[in-house]
Amino acid sequence: MGSDAVPAVPEVVPLQMPDGTVTPIRVFSGVAGRPVFVVWPGLGLPAVYYDKLAVELTVHGFNVVVSEIRGQGSSEPTPDRESNFGYHELVAVDMPAAFEVAHERFPDSAPYVLGHSFGGQLAMLYAARVGHEIAGIVLIAAGSPYYKTFPGARALGPLVAGKAMSLTASIAGYWPGDKVNIAGFGRQPRLLISDWSRFARTGRLAPGGADIDYEERLREITVPVLSISLSRDDVAPSSSVQHLVGKLEAATVTNWRNPERRNHLDWMKAPAAIADRIASWLGEMY
Repeated sequence: MGSDAVPAVPEVVPLQMPDGTVTPIRVFSGVAGRPVFVVWPGLGLPAVYYDKLAVELTVHGFNVVVSEIRGQGSSEPTPDRESNFGYHELVAVDMPAAFEVAHERFPDSAPYVLGHSFGGQLAMLYAARVGHEIAGIVLIAAGSPYYKTFPGARALGPLVAGKAMSLTASIAGYWPGDKVNIAGFGRQPRLLISDWSRFARTGRLAPGGADIDYEERLREITVPVLSISLSRDDVAPSSSVQHLVGKLEAATVTNWRNPERRNHLDWMKAPAAIADRIASWLGEMY
């Protein structure tokens, strides 16, 4: 389908997190009663990068809510030594708050969680917490950083980078991604970097401070899942994607590889094909 219209100006709803961080939520209205997608960015990627995807989804009548990751994009302040949040806090505190905004704005809409890259990892963890409170999961270029899922010498990348980043974050009190551009993660709290590094080393999603066994809960998810991979994605190659979605043992996972020559990031410049596939996936189910 695709839209040549000027992107809609979203409503912006500020949310204050327990640590005082203010996280803006971008709200795009489609058709009342149609599903609402709550979108989670990749690390280091501002929510505004997903505006084109949101507009394409509204062309299909869907409603869209895009959240910043706490402390990145227009969420302030940026992480420092006092920041103490990782995967668990994002999925147990921040994501429920964003879904509450979605419910308030679109009370008659079935909620879907959509995550790109790191946001896809969060989407799965959130689904592990809430089960059938969501109607389904959409993953875009979402893979596991587990070093064994990368071919040949490329396996050293996440393993070495993860260890180096975790050590640096422990010493500095945060990951200074605004000064050291490794992996393009941007500035992040040490706990989040520790969680990511553990995942890269072990292949397990076991966040620090977790109050549940996320790996066990992931195996129990039964909501439908659409996993979209990209033909030129070196960050989340097919082996990485399959390792991540392979944790969803009980779910029905639809895998689709976008035939366009797109990489991990440039699909956001022209997301019409992805929005079309999401719409057709929903049409196949209902």
